[in-house]
Amino acid sequence: MRKIIINIVTVFALLLMVNCQEDNLAFGALNAPTGLQVKAEIIGKSAAFPNGDGSGKVKFTSTAENAISYKYIFSDGTSKNSPSGVLDNTFATPGVNTYTVTVIASGTGGIVTNVTMEVTVFSNFKDEAAVQFLTGGSSKKWYWAQKETGHLGVGPNVAWSDPTFGTKNYYPDFYAAKADEKSATCLYKSVMTFSLVGTQMKFELDNKGQTYYNGAFKGGGDDACYDLNTSGAKTVTLSKSDSFVTKNPDSATQTRGTTLNIADGGFMGYFVGASSYEILSITDNRMVVRVIQSGNPFLAWYHIFTTTPPGASVTPAADYTVLKFSDEFNVDGAPDPAKWGYDLGAGGWGNGEAQTFTSASDNVIVAGGNLKITAKKAGTGYTSARLKSEGKYKFTYGKVEVRAKLPSGGGTWPAIWMLGSDYATNTWPGCGEIDIMEHKGNEPNVIYGTLHYPNHSGGNGNGSTKTITNASTEFHVYKTIWSPASVKIYVDDVLFHTVANDSSLPFNKDFFMILNVAMGGTFGGTIDPAFTQSSMEIDYVRIYQ
Repeated sequence: MRKIIINIVTVFALLLMVNCQEDNLAFGALNAPTGLQVKAEIIGKSAAFPNGDGSGKVKFTSTAENAISYKYIFSDGTSKNSPSGVLDNTFATPGVNTYTVTVIASGTGGIVTNVTMEVTVFSNFKDEAAVQFLTGGSSKKWYWAQKETGHLGVGPNVAWSDPTFGTKNYYPDFYAAKADEKSATCLYKSVMTFSLVGTQMKFELDNKGQTYYNGAFKGGGDDACYDLNTSGAKTVTLSKSDSFVTKNPDSATQTRGTTLNIADGGFMGYFVGASSYEILSITDNRMVVRVIQSGNPFLAWYHIFTTTPPGASVTPAADYTVLKFSDEFNVDGAPDPAKWGYDLGAGGWGNGEAQTFTSASDNVIVAGGNLKITAKKAGTGYTSARLKSEGKYKFTYGKVEVRAKLPSGGGTWPAIWMLGSDYATNTWPGCGEIDIMEHKGNEPNVIYGTLHYPNHSGGNGNGSTKTITNASTEFHVYKTIWSPASVKIYVDDVLFHTVANDSSLPFNKDFFMILNVAMGGTFGGTIDPAFTQSSMEIDYVRIYQ
């Protein structure tokens, strides 16, 4: 019986094909596109810059009679579709390079016409650190950070102010998935591999046969899993971001400024019809990206990935041991500008502090192998300094060690601490704060270690103290070990405070370092009228991952 049914179906299919051929004229003639012309406009081209302004951008415009869509194939291994024929493409290989461009115009019935041309373009964009993070220098696998709140989310891609959603326009304000929220779907099965083949990056998505689709691309219903073959390596290029986020004055804290482009329709696990992802932040083990939904440029989707496989222990088997950032303060003069910037000015800094922060050598200098941050009496006020690695170095998880000798005197308030890099839009304490060491000159030798986050701000911080000897006359090592499982604070390798970490806390994203000496305020207290000056001396800062 089964063979009979198959034969009937086969005969019916043949009859249908014959009928379709006979009735073909009812659907219109199958005409090949004719008169295909392609115009290439190199952005920034001038007499001084014949190959463009370094952005690597070229605007292509293709026209042809009877064409219903166009496809561009580039010799760098990428390709893009353009129904209108107009395409803005960024060539990311650094230097002046000539690319072969094949344009295919498709007509009705799939009949095509093509032309080939060459375009020479200059690109000065590089992000070698991002390549290293993505590939580990050879090959690295990435997974959804399913334990982290907001690992999948969506927000506005325009300036947006709304009584419900507020005015934070660079984060998933409309929706942010809870930890493990998509466990019943195929989403978390995705494994994304970035590899380096020579100088070319490749990407491969192993979706175990199914992809989680945005509902807009499957009839407008709910998001769901559908069969899709995603096998095969696709070329990856990096280009300079030119997004809504980069135009924000605080963009340095909100985006890396690098866009990741996956060729041939490649995507990172969740299908929204797009292949270009802006890298907001990336470290050895965590990546946050942003992608604009195809056909709906109002929506920006946010993804968070980790190198920890689902179900694997996220607690380090041992200590963090790979040195990623350090300053030994061995070169006399101003602090290394490649590693440190400054907060400048007065105003209390939210704590009623009395000092004005400066970058003057009287307040901050490297001398004799140590960084010296000096608080000084200046007329009726005080001056001091606050150094920060913001815009220079930020990281997620690791071990921080700072060897320091603290200032003395009533009212002195030295601090070694870290702040969430998204503080400009995720208002404190939402951004999170890790105080590795705070000390009151009015309470000599009592070391404070504190975490601040929602419901634990100000004097309600989650902290403990440890009393030591000779804090202001001898060097001690102040340390934190920060992992997805916990934040632990030490002095001289003695653990004195632990906070369990989980996806509900803001301690699963990038932070930067701050070193400062404040005077007075809500924590420092009364300033000794006889105070003239005192310094925090730092032998080294070391960050391991």
